[in-house]
Amino acid sequence: MNQTERNFMTLQFAAKSENESFARVTVAAFVSQLDPTMDEITDLKTVVSEAVTNSIIHGYDGDPEGVVTISAAIEGDIVTLIVEDKGRGIEDVELAKQPLFTSKPELERSGMGFTIMENFMDEFDVTSELGGGTSIRMKKRIVSKKALYN
Repeated sequence: MNQTERNFMTLQFAAKSENESFARVTVAAFVSQLDPTMDEITDLKTVVSEAVTNSIIHGYDGDPEGVVTISAAIEGDIVTLIVEDKGRGIEDVELAKQPLFTSKPELERSGMGFTIMENFMDEFDVTSELGGGTSIRMKKRIVSKKALYN
């Protein structure tokens, strides 16, 4: 892929837990054009799972009428992922980003979603508005397997 080329996709789906694996596989298929390593694909699938699950469980509180949107873009060797919902929003983003914090302890949530996303990606940002939803923006540089062996 030419360094100046840009490719992108947008995916919208009902905020139902059964769509989480669909979202993961779709993003992995889209990013596969960069020939990522298995570790890179696993990292991307994990962060998509975490972000989508957060939207469904925390953003919409299980409301199946909610909609989750994933935007993915590739520019050169950089993948940008944005996962958005129009749900409840996060009252205190900094608190929510703390390891082990969960607003749903009764569901046995680990509270590690944001920590995992931040550690697996090169850039990670959360914006949220109470009653207006949450947007998670992440970037990762993909070191193609082709680049490793040339």
